[in-house]
Amino acid sequence: MNDVASRHRLRSVATTLAVALTLTLAAAAGCDNRRDPPLPSVLDKLRESHVDGQAKIRIGVATTEPLMGELRNGVHVGFDVEIARYIASYLGFAGDQRIEWVSLATEDRIPALQGGVVDLVVSSFSMTEDREKLVSFAGPYFVTTQEVMVPARLKDRIRTIEDLRRPEYRICTSGGSTTEAELAKHDVKAYVVKEVGDCVKGIRAGRYDAVSSDETILAGFLSQYPKDFEIVDMPFGTSELLGIGVPIGDPALRDLVAFALQKSYLQGRNGISSPWLTAYNRTLGPWLKADKSQPQPLDVPKLVDFDDKAPTR
Repeated sequence: MNDVASRHRLRSVATTLAVALTLTLAAAAGCDNRRDPPLPSVLDKLRESHVDGQAKIRIGVATTEPLMGELRNGVHVGFDVEIARYIASYLGFAGDQRIEWVSLATEDRIPALQGGVVDLVVSSFSMTEDREKLVSFAGPYFVTTQEVMVPARLKDRIRTIEDLRRPEYRICTSGGSTTEAELAKHDVKAYVVKEVGDCVKGIRAGRYDAVSSDETILAGFLSQYPKDFEIVDMPFGTSELLGIGVPIGDPALRDLVAFALQKSYLQGRNGISSPWLTAYNRTLGPWLKADKSQPQPLDVPKLVDFDDKAPTR
């Protein structure tokens, strides 16, 4: 083979190798382009949320619901309050000095979120389709049922929904609640007041004969007057999914709250003493008929936690 032919062959081989290398690099680049971006982090979401940079987080709670949300000797206590403290701490607002507690009646929860009065609502707030058009929810963090509480003097006479319809009995509930709507569905005439506590006071004063609300709320008043009342299980056929209310315009904050609830849920599933279980045992646990466990939150985003390394999808 002469020198000219040899040089020509070398150029052909070099060209072939160059083309092959170019195709290989292009294929690799194509694979990289198809790869999903890294997961967002909790810190990323915090920076997107409206609470980023605030000195305090404002949380709406009940103050007249024993075991759930109550102001006792100037201190906020109850299951909802403990859950609120856990969420606040996870978001970087640890300690009551970083929380502004806002007392809310049942009917004031949605307006408070819409008007920017509070950042979150943790107050026996049932997740419903109608409400989700107005506010966002993270949760559920508890599943309860609608029940009826009657005074001891009527415990043998008010046992069914049909009994509630009888004209001689005056049934009471709180305004703006899912219970109010459910009673109407069952053709039960109800006296509507601002708070469930007003119903309980009215029964003790002889103005009403029964009160209907979530079992969790009724259990709180039963704990205060264990000899005076009895909770009657009635087949209303609904389960109340309690969620944490978030302004509808802040999806990042909703995702963060859902992620925090999921973290507690997974701890409980793994046999670790979770924040949820600790709160439950301190408050509701001794007063509910059946053992409860934290329900799995819905629509939880995948995020990189504070102490995790950033994985790829």
